[in-house]
Amino acid sequence: MTTLPTTITAGCPNALGARYDGEGVNFAIFSEHASRVSLCLFDETGRTELANIDLPERTHHVWHGRIDGLQPGQHYGYRISGPYHPDQGHRFNPNKLLVDPYARRISRQPRWHDALMGYEVGAAQADLSFDTRDSAPYAPRSIVVAPATDWGDDAPPATPMSETVIYEAHVKGLTCRHPRLHAPGKFRALASEPMLDHLRRLGITAIELLPVQAFLNDRFLVEKGLTNYWGYQTLAFFAPDPRYMETGDIAEFQRTVARLHSAGIEVLLDVVYNHTCEGNEMGPTLSFRGIDNASYYRLADDRRYYVNDTGCGNTLNTGHPMVLRMVMDSLRYWVETMHVDGFRFDLAATLGRGPGGFDPNAAIFQAMRQDPVLARVKLIAEPWDIGPGGYQLGAFPPPFSEWNDRFRDGVRRFWRRDPGRVPDLAARLMGSAPQFDHSGRPATSSVNLLTAHDGFTLMDVVSYNDKHNEANGEDNRDGHSANYSDNMGVEGPSTDPAVTAARAQRRRNMMATLFLSQGVPMILAGDEIGHTQHGNNNAYCQDNATAWVDWQGADDAFLAFTAKCIAFRKAHPILRQKLFLHSRERALDGIEDLFWRRADGAPMCRADWEDPELRLLVVELRTASGTPPYAALEYAIVAVFNAGEAVEVTVPDAPEGQVWSLHLDSSRPDLAPEPVEGSFQMPAEAVAVLVLEEEQPV
Repeated sequence: MTTLPTTITAGCPNALGARYDGEGVNFAIFSEHASRVSLCLFDETGRTELANIDLPERTHHVWHGRIDGLQPGQHYGYRISGPYHPDQGHRFNPNKLLVDPYARRISRQPRWHDALMGYEVGAAQADLSFDTRDSAPYAPRSIVVAPATDWGDDAPPATPMSETVIYEAHVKGLTCRHPRLHAPGKFRALASEPMLDHLRRLGITAIELLPVQAFLNDRFLVEKGLTNYWGYQTLAFFAPDPRYMETGDIAEFQRTVARLHSAGIEVLLDVVYNHTCEGNEMGPTLSFRGIDNASYYRLADDRRYYVNDTGCGNTLNTGHPMVLRMVMDSLRYWVETMHVDGFRFDLAATLGRGPGGFDPNAAIFQAMRQDPVLARVKLIAEPWDIGPGGYQLGAFPPPFSEWNDRFRDGVRRFWRRDPGRVPDLAARLMGSAPQFDHSGRPATSSVNLLTAHDGFTLMDVVSYNDKHNEANGEDNRDGHSANYSDNMGVEGPSTDPAVTAARAQRRRNMMATLFLSQGVPMILAGDEIGHTQHGNNNAYCQDNATAWVDWQGADDAFLAFTAKCIAFRKAHPILRQKLFLHSRERALDGIEDLFWRRADGAPMCRADWEDPELRLLVVELRTASGTPPYAALEYAIVAVFNAGEAVEVTVPDAPEGQVWSLHLDSSRPDLAPEPVEGSFQMPAEAVAVLVLEEEQPV
């Protein structure tokens, strides 16, 4: 049997977690209501418990101790004693081995067994009972890690938000079916040269990863032969998930980030600080519940139960200073040690909810806003949850940007030809000013999306009228029903050339609309190559070919068109401004910068805006300060969005020495720029863009 050093000294309470200093390990863990905290040490396999040592000191509710001679790779966990009074919010049970909330690495998933529950499964009023079985054979182990790797000359790209193009992706789903990647399904695959080539060809500046902090495979899914594919059930907020690692060394993630940075691509993490994987009172005792249930979770008036604003059984109590500290420490760790470039906060409305409802000045937002480490990274909120007053689009304080579902729905409904959608499309094109143009917020506050992991893929938006989630095992009750999709006359796959052509045209229209809009564009991985989930709009449990990106069936033509749209956006800063554009003179330069026109070139009037049958929107954007080769006396773009029949569109008069040139026509994806004089024939159901350019000598 392996012999471990077990002599423990007081250590230090300042740095929470297990900290290796070259000579030993300091352990520190917060628990306000515990009466005893025991550190459990395991052998190198993690199977055999070799020592159970009480932490000898308690300083301001932080229990701590130091053991000389312990090394990185040491497996450990905690057993914590205290009151077991669920009706008072306390659920301590020293028979349960607990993951350190600050663990930088964990060994594996829990192996589901009733012993993981703090109560006796099947007992009357079960969660009030007390289970005496040891959970160690089934629980994960925390693992001590060495300090950060040598980063060398890693330089985060620091791409301005106005120049950012986000690519939302799942580590495994993006890479596991690619035929030419090293370590498919793992972190390293994200930085393989074929993947970097793809991202660079597209023009992506940031990859936003679905949760990679260690998460749980829910028991009810495992028992149905499914899995928690997306990862929104966090177990350890500091540890990369083991399933995405080859050796377990956190340097795998660090090297992946560095390689992406070298290609000019930022790394954003989707993070879940609103709840944990332990669920409600009937869930397992894996970490927080057994460490200090009454501190870590928001409890109901009857403290036996949990506030469930997230729909996941519990809500993390970020109003508690030590829980808030854990969140902030986690965020700083991922920036300083792992070098990520920003975060997307899942169900962020939950983070800002206090006793009086949602508060944009909630403690957690104030903490993030003042933090000098977070000041240099991107912060993006998912501005809703299922709690009271849960829809908070536009309500977050700067510097947060927000996912904009109104952009998604507005663009889908316009191209679906719903009546009266022109005014809404106009708002979406201009950065959703009604939601975001206040409190000094920039136009980049709106993260514009057509699709995301949660919902239909872009191919499915044009292929299905209804969701088809039967494989999830919930009788198709799960997932959104209001998808604003259109199957073009056939539900699902079709070989009819007219149907496939109409679907391709609709996808091009929507993708062009995305990249012609003010704000920050985000695309879902796989949309650029036509990936389908066969109508499943809630593939959270589909760790299979349903959700994995199909590289073999890639739509190369649509990939090329998407890259063309991104390149056009990058070439024209007028499409990615920080200030909101309005149909009035701007105080800064006294020049009108936004004009809404009818097909005949006349300004839109109130009757036009109120016409429910109007299907055409023409917008002219101007600026006096273009960049080469668009630094003419005046620089302008005219974009035409036509969900109706073909029509003659009159273009504005070009100043002397300049000419209008048609650069983009979604009905002709391979179009090379061509001059336009006076007017042009706008195709039915298409997008076209003209640029005011210097007239070339004959």
